[in-house]
Amino acid sequence: MDERFLLIRDWYMAKFPDDDLGTEINSELSFSGLFVAMNEYKDVYEIMGVHDSIIRERMFEKLATIMRVTYMDVYEQWLKCR
Repeated sequence: MDERFLLIRDWYMAKFPDDDLGTEINSELSFSGLFVAMNEYKDVYEIMGVHDSIIRERMFEKLATIMRVTYMDVYEQWLKCR
């Protein structure tokens, strides 16, 4: 399976089942969708559906792995979206 199209909430809940906030993540958001939204400078927290920096960091780490870039590359793109 191409992880770019993995739904973030499904991945997050499998990886962090004890984090109740994970259920609030946008159920239609894939890692590809997150990448596109960041490329269009959209508000990541609005796209995610949850305003939690720990969830954001975990999503960014996975996005960096999927896209084969560094965490800092993803983080710096996010800074441009703010």
